Amino acid sequence: MRPVRELARLLLPVTCPCGELDVPWCAGCAALLAGPFARVEHGAPRLDRLDGVPPVPVWALTPYAGPVRDVVVHWKDRGRADLDRLLAPALCRAVARLGPVLSPACGAPLAVVPVPSTGAARRARGREPVAVLARSVALGLHDGGVPARVVPALARTGRGRDQVGLGARARGRNLSGSVRMTRRGARALGQRSMCILVDDVLTTGATLAAVERALEGCGHDVLGATVLAATPTPGTRAADRGNVTVG
Repeated sequence: MRPVRELARLLLPVTCPCGELDVPWCAGCAALLAGPFARVEHGAPRLDRLDGVPPVPVWALTPYAGPVRDVVVHWKDRGRADLDRLLAPALCRAVARLGPVLSPACGAPLAVVPVPSTGAARRARGREPVAVLARSVALGLHDGGVPARVVPALARTGRGRDQVGLGARARGRNLSGSVRMTRRGARALGQRSMCILVDDVLTTGATLAAVERALEGCGHDVLGATVLAATPTPGTRAADRGNVTVG
């Protein structure tokens, strides 16, 4: 069997997204996703509600830069579904440490709501990658003592295009009114639910803001959001990260 495996590697080489050969992901990339969580909503200008209410808390595993960017791009858009086995457990472990933060606000199971993809993105990828993350978040919350369930409650209306390549203002305009509650989601959430949002990357916060508005407009409360990575703000220093970690 060994010659067969070696031939298969020659024909279909296994490579970490960072370029290291013969491994699906390298130890260095895995270490970048080991957490702990950092609060990152302060670096997302579109999360500012401008009504005196603080922006929704957002927890991220790591900055969206360097090898992490490569990992996420390969996972989402280059067919590397095998990276689920790297990203999902990393997010699950970090979320488990949020239990003490979230449990005082929970009188019922939390609704873990994945941010919906556009129809075009879903067709191109052949799946919903964020749904994988949502299941990991629900499992992590359960491990941290917080009952949770995944509720894919939202859909894109078709007005907005994919966000890649858009600036902060363009992202906000693109997503204005572009997220809606589905009938199935409305039934699953009931009259009022406590929700945690899940997405892959936080950039300007426009996407999470649109999702927050859609849920709150239907009477639900958004306690926070978790993401794999967040775009670093200008001037961000590594030392700042240590001041906002959880656990």
